[in-house]
Amino acid sequence: MQWERLLSLKRQGDTNKRLRAEQDETRLGFEVDYDRIIFSSAFRSLQDKTQVIPLSKTAFVHTRLTHSLEVSVVGRSLGRQVGKQILEKYPHLAEVHGYHFNDFGAIVAAAALAHDIGNPPFGHSGEKAIGDYFRNGNGKRFKDKLSPKEYEDLCSFEGNANGFKVLTESLPGALGGLRLSYATLGAFMKYPKESLPVKPTSHIADKKYGFFQNDVASFQEVAQDIGLIQTRKGEDISYARHPLTFLVEAADDICYTIIDFEDGINLGLISEDYALEYMIKLVPSINTQKYYELKTKAARVGYLRALAIGTLIEDAVRIFMENEEAILEGAFAKALLDKSKYEAQIQDILKISISNIYQSQEVIEKEVAGYEILTSLLDVRCNALNKNTTQYDKLILKIFGEFTTNEQENIYDELLSICYKISMMTDSQSVQLFKKIKGLII
Repeated sequence: MQWERLLSLKRQGDTNKRLRAEQDETRLGFEVDYDRIIFSSAFRSLQDKTQVIPLSKTAFVHTRLTHSLEVSVVGRSLGRQVGKQILEKYPHLAEVHGYHFNDFGAIVAAAALAHDIGNPPFGHSGEKAIGDYFRNGNGKRFKDKLSPKEYEDLCSFEGNANGFKVLTESLPGALGGLRLSYATLGAFMKYPKESLPVKPTSHIADKKYGFFQNDVASFQEVAQDIGLIQTRKGEDISYARHPLTFLVEAADDICYTIIDFEDGINLGLISEDYALEYMIKLVPSINTQKYYELKTKAARVGYLRALAIGTLIEDAVRIFMENEEAILEGAFAKALLDKSKYEAQIQDILKISISNIYQSQEVIEKEVAGYEILTSLLDVRCNALNKNTTQYDKLILKIFGEFTTNEQENIYDELLSICYKISMMTDSQSVQLFKKIKGLII
């Protein structure tokens, strides 16, 4: 892969080439990407989507919105630091093409801002609830009407693939969705493959999938324009990652490792003593006098959090640059933090988070409720697919904001559209609609 192509400013529908040297320095194309994402309704809805812990009345906890903003900030720092070293290594990128190290930061920041934009209500349990409905629930009845890849799209419903649809799907009056630059879309695509085959290798890019079957053309246009390396032959579509995707992933990994841990401490799910015992191992030097002068637990933990994030940013940049050539060849198969010299400390923190936060009673109760709510919404809406609808089905269509099923769409497109619309609901919207369908609100 070549950085000149990977940093493409092209947008869907462009007929003329966009050159970096001709960009308006007061409003760069990559910065426009960031603006378009942050003003989109899909991004704004993340304020009412759970990150991990349900909203607390006693302490601040992160929503998908605040998490995404923080991942974006960390991603910007990663991108700028890597960009500075990339331009030193390949000076023609600046001298001939006009790229600046801030461009790398802007691309990673925009892609990181959007990294959770396709996630359904109730976190990752929402993805699993949708998938289980089609694999084990009443959605199994559609299996024989779908191709294997179409069925797997539904059974392994994936927020990353849904996010690609959010960013790129054409709507009336909006050709190409948000029309982001192909560089930003490339950095966004963590898993540039189809849903089948499932995990064909141990390569990090094969862990999940990144686009639905009805988005193949859009995905391939981006992948081919920016010069991603095709990794499989035949009918199965699969590419190597855009190099900057590793930085988007690292930003996410850093934030959920450290900040979920911080949320758990502030909520009393994890003892503050653990903050000193575990987070301090990520801090090369600490001003102990300043630490003990801080009067509140939140302030003390926040101080450690800032230092720990800085340490992991520095380490991730080091790993990226040491492996930059392998990454460009598609040969680097791990997440950056998997190669971190702090990997053992990271795993220790994650183990405590899993036992004390992710498996806490409050989180489990949220996931159970989420399963029931999303399964019920899927079931009543999928039942209304019958062209000879009952009066109840017609009412269901109206309550979902529709008035008829689309006779032009095939069954896969209809089912995926249902999943998409439900996934775009916020936690509160899905709860309210569930209550209406169950007759709990009159």
